[in-house]
Amino acid sequence: MKKNSFVEGTFIATFAIILVKILGVLYVIPFYKIIGEDGGSLYSYAYNVYSLFLNISTAGIPIAISKIISEYNTLEMYEAKEKSYKIGRNFILIISVIAFFLLFVFAEEFASLIIGEIQGGNTLKDVGFVIRCVSFCLLIVPFLSVSKGYLQGHEYITPSSVSQVIEQIIRIAVILMGSYTVVEVLGKSVSLGVGIAVFGAFVGGLAAFLYIKYKIYKNKDKFKKEDKNKKETVTNKEIIKKIATYAIPLIIVSIATNIYDLTDMALVVRTSYKLGFTASESETIASIISTWSPKICMIINAVAMGMSTSLIPHMVSSFAKKDMVSSNRKFNQAINIIIVCTLPLAIGLSFLSNSVYTLFYGASNYGGIILRYTAFASFFASIYIVISMSLQSLNKFKIVYMSTILGFLTNALLDMPLMYLFNKLGLHAFYGAIAATIFGYAVSYTISLSKLKKELNFNYKEIIKTIKRAIIPSITMLIILFILSIFISTSVTSRLNAFLICALYGIIGGITYLIISYKTGLLKDVLGEHYIEKIIKKIKK
Repeated sequence: MKKNSFVEGTFIATFAIILVKILGVLYVIPFYKIIGEDGGSLYSYAYNVYSLFLNISTAGIPIAISKIISEYNTLEMYEAKEKSYKIGRNFILIISVIAFFLLFVFAEEFASLIIGEIQGGNTLKDVGFVIRCVSFCLLIVPFLSVSKGYLQGHEYITPSSVSQVIEQIIRIAVILMGSYTVVEVLGKSVSLGVGIAVFGAFVGGLAAFLYIKYKIYKNKDKFKKEDKNKKETVTNKEIIKKIATYAIPLIIVSIATNIYDLTDMALVVRTSYKLGFTASESETIASIISTWSPKICMIINAVAMGMSTSLIPHMVSSFAKKDMVSSNRKFNQAINIIIVCTLPLAIGLSFLSNSVYTLFYGASNYGGIILRYTAFASFFASIYIVISMSLQSLNKFKIVYMSTILGFLTNALLDMPLMYLFNKLGLHAFYGAIAATIFGYAVSYTISLSKLKKELNFNYKEIIKTIKRAIIPSITMLIILFILSIFISTSVTSRLNAFLICALYGIIGGITYLIISYKTGLLKDVLGEHYIEKIIKKIKK
């Protein structure tokens, strides 16, 4: 294994995450066909509840471990580093077992909180069953996360990224083979098929965990260094306090995020039902907004997630050295990469929303029109992922609390009013929920950026410059796509036609954006001339 630089680590992590997300999007084509829309809603319920408990059980410890490992490694405090990892694993053991017990035992109570008293859709018994099936993941995935944090803290990004691919491949195999066998071959219920599918996350997590443990064991000499001339006095109590200090903000942010997701899903279901949609339609709309559309949009968020994986140890290292200039530079570089890489993806995905949704899930009354705007919500989300991780790396926990909670409160408070307003204006009511999400991110941005500028004297001139420079290639790409749509319509009903349209428009739009960005020097300035030239040489070969 070799350590990865900031940009190299970002590329590796982002590539792995994009591959994982592409696989995650592709498998839903046959899976959605097997389970149908009601099964899709059931799957969505299980994973939203699971995500909440996963964040509670991991309790921010994986990222906290990554930060502490990076900090102690930079300061050459190797004994304290290893001690922190062991204490983190013990924490995870206790919390994950408790979380599993709560989710398994009270599954139907959680189901009741989500669907309430609506009639005609999935039953409380079905929702409770799939929640119990997914609860077993809490016994393995938290340990996988801590082990990844240990590697990432040492700036070893590649093994962590490979484990994600292994986890996804195994999970998808269980999902597809399990659901197909249960529903199509044995003729059992869709709820049982979905239960087997969500259990696939446990099997995939176990495979990835075994791979990570093997990599750590095989390279143990690289981790367990010892400086015999340096006496360390760090106690277990100090390490526990440090883990708690780093983890608590992550707990609050993660739980606030998942509670909002659950609240948002429940509000959309119930408000849609009150506005005249049937129970099945209300569940379908909520599941598209909370699960199926975001699955497609994860390719947008993948860049931010890869960026965060690489950003944390490098920013923590700069912060440990009190180098605020370097921290500011890395922060700006991270945001710039997000803008350059994800803005054209959001625009293209929005433009091709009907074709893309048809490609993955088949023709839908609501899928395309919801995806058209959730693509931009995902763009704003990807930027906030990086901002939030940067704040946590800089120990600016109060800003994290304030910006996250106020952002989500804004979102939650505006959900129902905006849905009623959009409905009264003759627009789709669910656009109100998407607009509320964007307003929430706007509040979080404003608080975070203004506080960083005030407390650490951060400046954002490079970010503003990048936004201005990204406008020209983005608008040019959009104009080309509009011209193309005059001759070749994007309205399709079959998956084959949808694939051909997406491929044609994607290639033409992507090439247009890349050529103009390269000619204007935007790609070289943001991604680095060395990597751009390296990629060009490989393409020429």
